[in-house]
Amino acid sequence: MNNCKWLAIALCGGLLLCACAPIPPPQSPASISAPESFDQLRQKAELGDAKAQFNLGRMYAEGRGVVKDYRQAVTWFRKAADQGDAKAQSNLGAMYASGSGVAQDFRQAVAWFQKAADQGLGAAQSNLGMMYKTGIGVAQDDRQAVIWFRKAAELGDAKAQFNLGRMYAAGRGVAKDDRQAVTWLQKAADQGDAHAQFYLGLMYAAGRGVAKDDRQAVTWLQKAAGQDDAEARSILGVMYAQGRGVAKDDRQAVIWFRKAAEQGDARGQSWLGMMYAQGRGVVQDDRQAVTWFRKAADQGFVLAQSILGRMYAAGRGVAKDDRQAVIWFRKAAEQGYAKEQFILGMMYAQGRGVVQDDRQAVTWLQKAADQGDAKAQSILGMMYAQGRGVVQDDRQAVAGKGQQQPVNNKQMNAQDARQLRLMSKIAKQVEISFDQLDQDLKNLYDADAERAIQRKQEATARGFEW
Repeated sequence: MNNCKWLAIALCGGLLLCACAPIPPPQSPASISAPESFDQLRQKAELGDAKAQFNLGRMYAEGRGVVKDYRQAVTWFRKAADQGDAKAQSNLGAMYASGSGVAQDFRQAVAWFQKAADQGLGAAQSNLGMMYKTGIGVAQDDRQAVIWFRKAAELGDAKAQFNLGRMYAAGRGVAKDDRQAVTWLQKAADQGDAHAQFYLGLMYAAGRGVAKDDRQAVTWLQKAAGQDDAEARSILGVMYAQGRGVAKDDRQAVIWFRKAAEQGDARGQSWLGMMYAQGRGVVQDDRQAVTWFRKAADQGFVLAQSILGRMYAAGRGVAKDDRQAVIWFRKAAEQGYAKEQFILGMMYAQGRGVVQDDRQAVTWLQKAADQGDAKAQSILGMMYAQGRGVVQDDRQAVAGKGQQQPVNNKQMNAQDARQLRLMSKIAKQVEISFDQLDQDLKNLYDADAERAIQRKQEATARGFEW
């Protein structure tokens, strides 16, 4: 599947997940409990009974009482769909969307979803809304997505209620309204939808659309975590580690982080690494910490990349290796993180793990300075004052941020003296930060605890990924 990521397609009577993965081959049935009923059903289907055709298609699609066979499922769904059976039309759309038993064709999927949606079938309306939301098989249109999500949501479709809530939270296709978001998330969560329970928990934790209530947040996160939702398990671990809405309990935090980590959740892996590094809720073990940091870092989780760089620079859990440290700092810096851009600039300035290169140092320091990093601004000012990696420029040196400011010679001389002293002090900052790795861990993960909630709240801006 080329442009589809985690597109959930409801299959009437079941759930067919279209997740950029091949459909498994037909499976043999565990048993055929009532072959007579199958024969009778097939006989009716062959005589043109639409309901029998639909049910026969379901049996083939699910492998109930017969060897699973998606091609046969498509054949019978199509016969029923051509007679106007809404459920068959919706299921045929799902088969086209996933490429099960038929060549994948998103436009055909939309066409069949539309036919069923027009007949008022909630599952088809929900699927059609998702196609409009993602722009798959049809021109992307958030307003149309909201229209169809709302129709299905009002019929009680939990997935549509969840999606409508997310649209309100993001202000996509509708005016942003956190209260409406909570209303629809609540409806879906009450029906047991794990994604809705997870996001409702985040709304309570952030105080969006509802009074901030960490206890309620934990309640809903626990419900989602109990349904094996990896992200919910990860954030629930954060709540226990921070003592938010629940008594602080590092052992419980580790339990939830491990569950999330073993499911491949990058935040869970990163936090589990932190717990091992600090010996919180588990025996302190830097090697285990590095193992989990690496798993998260390999997934592009910037916090883990940053910490892994520090572990290599400090030689904790791994042999000290500045080159490896630079590799991981660069990965984090390229994601736009100012602290790592500053560190990478200093590594270039000092020639640690890389060939000393003032121009590269200035490049990365400038990136960090542009984001307001005070240390980077100070060092950058000195690079201009000394003409290191840039043309010497006293005015730029005094400005620090690369902004022109009118100054007289006396002011510049005083500034130069102060900047030189500051340069000498801050030039040691890389070593200092690595020597104080435990404090860095605490500070970085304290910041991530709040960021985890805020970023998830803003996830709708990137599209739905489930």
